[in-house]
Amino acid sequence: MVFEGFAQAHGVFLWSTFGIALVLGAVVNKTNFCTMGAVSDWVNMGDTGRFRAWLLAIAVAVLGVAALEYFGAAKPGASFPPYRAGQLLWAEHLLGGLIFGVGMTLASGCGNKTLIRIGGGNLKSVMVLLVIAVIAYFMINPFPGTDQTLFTLLFYYWIRPLAVDLGASQDLGAVIVGGDKVAVARLVIGGLLGIGFLAVAFRSADFRNSFDNVLGGMVVGLAIVAAWYVTSSVAVRADGDLMSLQGYVQQWDFYNQSTAGRPADSRPLAPQSFTFINPMGQALGYAASGFQSAVLTFGVMTVAGVILGSLLWALVSRSFRIEWFASGRDFWNHLAGAVLMGFGGVLAMGCTIGQAVTGISTLAIGPFITFFGIVLGSALTMKVQYYKMVYESEATFFKALVSALVDLKLLPSSLRKLEAV
Repeated sequence: MVFEGFAQAHGVFLWSTFGIALVLGAVVNKTNFCTMGAVSDWVNMGDTGRFRAWLLAIAVAVLGVAALEYFGAAKPGASFPPYRAGQLLWAEHLLGGLIFGVGMTLASGCGNKTLIRIGGGNLKSVMVLLVIAVIAYFMINPFPGTDQTLFTLLFYYWIRPLAVDLGASQDLGAVIVGGDKVAVARLVIGGLLGIGFLAVAFRSADFRNSFDNVLGGMVVGLAIVAAWYVTSSVAVRADGDLMSLQGYVQQWDFYNQSTAGRPADSRPLAPQSFTFINPMGQALGYAASGFQSAVLTFGVMTVAGVILGSLLWALVSRSFRIEWFASGRDFWNHLAGAVLMGFGGVLAMGCTIGQAVTGISTLAIGPFITFFGIVLGSALTMKVQYYKMVYESEATFFKALVSALVDLKLLPSSLRKLEAV
């Protein structure tokens, strides 16, 4: 998609994002696609339907991006955030994933689900969104009058040295094969992984017969692919040169005599797809700027599109309901969960969609670690909560945690502190 002017190209970039997010929000609300719910169903009831929908979304995203990249229609190697960076930040992915998994369980849903719930009338999720937005914003942006962010103050100096250098790129194609065969390797590995995820998802007859689960997984995966295509394909022709939006902004002064219409930052114009924690911080920055167009990004349009899409479905289906905190404990759980999601989502460079679907679609190693951390953090939290509820005062946090780890086969059964429930 080539345009003669930046304003037109940028408009297509932003409004295409909004349109895809609108559909995503409506379908996720309609099908009750929920990654926290997927873990809950699996851990508490042995129902893998929604977890398989999550795997289907990953499969569709991996297959679609592998094909698009091979034919030059997607550029995950130049993405924002840089999923394939040569430095594997394994500790950040693992810790961030664990923290995020705990947080989304306490706050009744991940970043995407928070936006869906807002569209459906849930006022609790408005508070969750605001808390995540503040933390996500200051994890990346410095406090006023300083050069320090929450990340540099709390994490950078002890966790960044743990990174492992994997060379030019951390994606499976580059790590396993590399060299001049890397393009073919990415296509083959992506194809095999995608087919494997498809096989696991559709192995269950119950899943195959669930229209909503199949629809939810398909649409989420296709939305990821569509966003990769749009953000990688929109280009500007300037003085005979064909340039990406990001490249054009980086050379803005060469092509323009004024700064009018220039985005404040070129990074959010890079190829990318859906994620929800950092965009919440971007949305806060956009509002704080007085809604200046220079601060309007892919992430801001994502947040707006998903909320509106969910709202439209809630109105059409007459499922819109105002919901508030049931108790003081409910409030504090959501507040703590929001804080943890803000820290964990930025630290892990994404959420259940941003890393476990979008990130994995790039075949980068880090997102697989984040995916594991999120599922583990969420499952452990649910198990601990359940033991505390059943055994009440007898179940200390330590006993409940050890028993939960035994249930998940991460500790030997001889260490069990509480009878399995």
